[in-house]
Amino acid sequence: MILAFWLSLGIVAFAYAGYPLAVAIRARLRPRPIRARAQTPRVDVLLVVHNGAAQLPAKLDNLLALDYPADRLRINVVCDGCDDASEALARGYPEDRVRVFAFAVRRGKSACIGAVLPRLDADIVLFNDVRQRVDADAAAALVAVLADPQVGAASGELVLLASNGYGQGVDAYWRYEKLIRRMESASGSIVGVTGALYAARRDAIPPVPAGVVLDDMWIPLGIAARGYRVVFVPQARAYDQASPDPASEEPRKRRTLAGNYQLLHRWPRLAIPGAHPLALRLWGHKWLRLLAPWLLLVALIASAWLAARGSLFYAALLALQLAAYGAALLGRWWPPLARRLLPVRLATAFLSLNSSAMLAFFDYLRNPHAHLWTTTRLEDATP
Repeated sequence: MILAFWLSLGIVAFAYAGYPLAVAIRARLRPRPIRARAQTPRVDVLLVVHNGAAQLPAKLDNLLALDYPADRLRINVVCDGCDDASEALARGYPEDRVRVFAFAVRRGKSACIGAVLPRLDADIVLFNDVRQRVDADAAAALVAVLADPQVGAASGELVLLASNGYGQGVDAYWRYEKLIRRMESASGSIVGVTGALYAARRDAIPPVPAGVVLDDMWIPLGIAARGYRVVFVPQARAYDQASPDPASEEPRKRRTLAGNYQLLHRWPRLAIPGAHPLALRLWGHKWLRLLAPWLLLVALIASAWLAARGSLFYAALLALQLAAYGAALLGRWWPPLARRLLPVRLATAFLSLNSSAMLAFFDYLRNPHAHLWTTTRLEDATP
């Protein structure tokens, strides 16, 4: 039980502190600078929308205002089974700037991406989501990095706008996550991109099958498998609002974490060091975090067992664990406390992340096809 306790905590500590430290040291000792330069290749923006009429006009206006030559950038809107005014709104823009693909039956984002990619002919594909606003110079910043022949994909930075209470804990975790991405990028490659804003060489993008939840990991990992780097470009920014409470954040987080299990199921080589160029980084950054809630449970049980047998030391460690979980639960049930106390905010966000990882495992076991959509032929999309 002593071994189980310390081994469990040690692995969790490595996942959240040891791995970031390791990539930071590597970035310092063996940096891999990016040879960026200004360039203006043709860019196809790919924007998949499902019933996004309320946000689409502002998004298209935002993209059309990008600081990039108008004759070198085309926006492709893919309406995924929209039954609102999304398609009509998109078709109201000049055809030479905005091209529309419309699928009558909803099929999911990855299916739409996989179907439309073969219809694109620009050198660079810029992936975007409808909700987030992007900076005017975002496209130019990403494209400049892709001038380096070793770089196959470049991720922008998602900035979470100011929020209170639980949202501040999420924002703190996201800043920590972006710091890891900076270190990974400086020392080689990141393991996933920001789905709201990233660009890739069209000829390096792998086939994207229907039903993939995390296309923003499938695509860059496929590009990395072809020998390219995948890098982080903090100068290219997209903006979103942090979730205000765990109840609104957890469904999205559970779906994302279930997508990690799906990736391992569909592409087992991602877990085998040497079978994929980024397998070790995936273990440090992703897979150990999937194990973290189970390891924390083992540590709790082991310390309780040892405390019950008279160990005052492990009784104290058990009390510390219970206090941390208690603070997290208080922050969840009483949001004003999370707004006032930083440790409570962070504990609440940490508990939410790990409970979501545990529940996502059962979500995926219950239905590994929960995120698949009915597919149709590309000819069924109205161009």
